[in-house]
Amino acid sequence: MARGSVSQPDSPITIRHPERNSVVLDHNDANEKRESRSESSSATLLETDTVHEPRKLDYLDLEKQVGDGPRPKVKLPYTKARLTLWMTVNTVATVAIVFTNKTIFDDPAFRQSQVAFATFHLFITALTLYILSRPYISLFVPNPMRLRLMLPLATTMCLNVIFQNLSLTYSSITFYQIARILFTPMVALINYLFYQKSIPRNAAYTLLPMCLGVFIISYYEPKSTAHPEAEKTSMLSVFLALTSVFIGSIYTVWISSYQRKYDLNGFQLLYNQAPIGGVMLMVLIPWTDRLAVVREVPVNKWLMILLSGSLAALINLSQFFIIAGAGAVSSTVVGHVKTCAIVALGWLISRRPVTDRSAFGVILAISSIIM
Repeated sequence: MARGSVSQPDSPITIRHPERNSVVLDHNDANEKRESRSESSSATLLETDTVHEPRKLDYLDLEKQVGDGPRPKVKLPYTKARLTLWMTVNTVATVAIVFTNKTIFDDPAFRQSQVAFATFHLFITALTLYILSRPYISLFVPNPMRLRLMLPLATTMCLNVIFQNLSLTYSSITFYQIARILFTPMVALINYLFYQKSIPRNAAYTLLPMCLGVFIISYYEPKSTAHPEAEKTSMLSVFLALTSVFIGSIYTVWISSYQRKYDLNGFQLLYNQAPIGGVMLMVLIPWTDRLAVVREVPVNKWLMILLSGSLAALINLSQFFIIAGAGAVSSTVVGHVKTCAIVALGWLISRRPVTDRSAFGVILAISSIIM
């Protein structure tokens, strides 16, 4: 063959291996094999990249952290029974952590330890994600980010967690959970004002009864005297709840922005945030908290704190599997079930009669999220 000449496409290719016999392939066969490998690789990526974005937002569970970014690849097969199990675990753990934390904060020894408690949860979250990212589990691959890029988001996350805890401390459980429904209209408003993103008109209409329901509850809850032993919600509670919603909404919008800008999925983003936030809050503890005297706290309270941390880890783990294996509709339904369960149980525990005037607001707000 002359130098610089090109072999004809119909000529065969001989592939030699030092330890194997030579193999002769036709050009067309080689091309077909390359295309087959390419299609197989693409199919594999499509099969593993099946994560969808949930709409419901919740306390330190990773529904907040998923957003619109790249999605984690999960190697485990997803059967209906497995998804049902993880959805049940996530629902029970989320409901349980609200009531567990409320019980902890009702103790005067821990009421003034908001920052320390948030620090504990952030470190538990960081440890959980670290374990899930290790090679022997490898549920997601960490993507380290520069500290200066993560500081604004980590600061907002810390404020979000602290104000959520304060809202739960000084509010009834029912009002705490109902107020969190405002995340959806608040996020929509922020996206519209600052990012020129709009939502469909029909979706916007469903936000009106949602806001009206929360307004009715906010007005009547502080005035309620239906039962002398019922848990009260003050104007301070309303302020803390609305502030928590506002900060949490900004945090949620920023999460989506960070994921799009830096090509991160929610677990990679939280993996970067949690330890930074934990260290930031730990530095503040001596100036902000009045820590409980260890010897004066009963053992059952320490056990509840450990239970709270374990529930947080379960929420993070179960949410990973729900997001990876279920569609957006399924994730939203799980969120609705949790909201309804927390509101109903909170109402029963508060011992308010069904005729309480704020009951109409509760029904209106709950109905709007199911629409």
